[in-house]
Amino acid sequence: MNASNTHSTGDRGPERTGPAAGNGTEEQPLGAGAPSTGSSTEKDPEAWVTGDEPMTGAQRSYLDTLARQAGETLRPDLTKAEASEHIDRLQEKTGRGS
Repeated sequence: MNASNTHSTGDRGPERTGPAAGNGTEEQPLGAGAPSTGSSTEKDPEAWVTGDEPMTGAQRSYLDTLARQAGETLRPDLTKAEASEHIDRLQEKTGRGS
């Protein structure tokens, strides 16, 4: 622990303060030890804050691969949200989805 989240309590050792102190605002762990909370990491692409920005280079490359495999042609000026929706659809169509 660092000095910003501990302070001396005499003989009892450092006292934890802040979110990890167990005061009802404790953050949940990540990974295998985390409780299952459903698919909170999957947001509707239309709800993305950056969804209207141009698609990323990685999206463009993957979409190119998927579209070629599916025999489709896509617009080159897709947004991040649109690209994500096409990726989901084309993964399903080509069998490359999870």
